Amino acid sequence: MPAEPVVRGVRLAVDVGSVRVGLAVSDPDGLVATPVATLARGAVRDGARAGDLVQLVEEVRERSAAVVYVGLPRHLSGAEGAAAAAARAYAGTLAQAIAPVPVRLVDERMTTVAAHRALTASGRAGRKHRAVVDQAAAVVILQDALDAERATGRRPGERVEADPRRGALGGPQEDTTTGGETHR
Repeated sequence: MPAEPVVRGVRLAVDVGSVRVGLAVSDPDGLVATPVATLARGAVRDGARAGDLVQLVEEVRERSAAVVYVGLPRHLSGAEGAAAAAARAYAGTLAQAIAPVPVRLVDERMTTVAAHRALTASGRAGRKHRAVVDQAAAVVILQDALDAERATGRRPGERVEADPRRGALGGPQEDTTTGGETHR
């Protein structure tokens, strides 16, 4: 699939963790990434993730986001492990929920390290990093993506495709012609 050209609009970035999700946003021209929030991961209920995913969907809609970048945590070797699999699954569910807004996975190696360094350099005590490090990592993910956009004129990363057979939050979608569910 060819790379997507860059169009004007707000971009969001998500740093997916097992406990928290960091969120950052850009201006419509894609110049500067700023932190938005750290969201607590919600539990899965009735096939859909509550809390963080619902809040992300609201942010995308309220801000009329043009694209959402999700950090893909790879090992330094480039290999993917359990954290990358979790980020891919999260990105897939998010893509379902916000379609047709594109979701793209971007390499986020070393973003948490960079976020901790930036927080330390700003004078924030190490023990206070936990509350905002996910936001700071999302800022690093987004700023890297914005820089890549400017350098190439294309959206960086790998597009996550939404499955038209699944509902908005990833569950089966009702088939209105037969009254039943459509299954994968």
